[in-house]
Amino acid sequence: MKTDPHALDLDGYLVRIGYAGDLRPTLPVLKKLHLAHATHIPFENLDILLGRAIRLDLPSLQAKLVRGQRGGYCFEQNLLLATVLERLGFRVTILAARVRYRATRLLPRTHVLLQVEVDGNPWLADVGFGGAGLLGPIPLTPGEAKRQFAWRYQIVEESGMCVLRTQVGEMWQDLYAFTLEPQHLPDLEMANYYVSTHPESRFVQTLAVQRASLEVRYALRNREFIIDRGAAGLTTRIVADDDEIVRVLADDFGLVFPAGTRFRFREAASE
Repeated sequence: MKTDPHALDLDGYLVRIGYAGDLRPTLPVLKKLHLAHATHIPFENLDILLGRAIRLDLPSLQAKLVRGQRGGYCFEQNLLLATVLERLGFRVTILAARVRYRATRLLPRTHVLLQVEVDGNPWLADVGFGGAGLLGPIPLTPGEAKRQFAWRYQIVEESGMCVLRTQVGEMWQDLYAFTLEPQHLPDLEMANYYVSTHPESRFVQTLAVQRASLEVRYALRNREFIIDRGAAGLTTRIVADDDEIVRVLADDFGLVFPAGTRFRFREAASE
């Protein structure tokens, strides 16, 4: 993806993710930027539930995720990160995946992730998968499990595809499956339109907000508020009403909406 370098507000982005370090295209910088982004910009699909379009052009991404102090889902999050990384001199390839996490059927390729080359080696970067996703990049090669704070990840091969998995208890759970075929903006625009408008899309049906820290992950799925501490386990509670949803979004996710805001989601999707 090529973007006018003058259109990127790099300073604004760095303030948004709380990063003030080195900006050379090195592996330590990639790891630090990835972690800062993943722990400062929440995953969320709230505009869809307010009847707003999800736009992928850089001015719209910056207006929402950077200046607007909002979050977004994979298309928004990873396209913004890809633009930043390219500006810094990293070689980035956009990839597409089929989500398997919480899926009960074969899904289209509607998840976006990044291949980032550093010193001739490919790394998987993904700040847009939400609660179960990566906090830092991992080598884009099948191999041994990698620990990221309270969570563990692994890439395995399966019938010519790569599958990213995470450990849940003693079991490994697939997150998504992907190939290394480069994706282009028209591919992303079509997939984004499906995800944000198709009546069977989970993001049209379900409120999904997630925020990660180094030890704890917070998620709001419709009215279910979940706190995940990795091996220490989960706690959940039900949010009472629409007004409390607005309060939880502000207090626990840093997402501020006017009092009286109502999100249109299908109650039965999670309850």
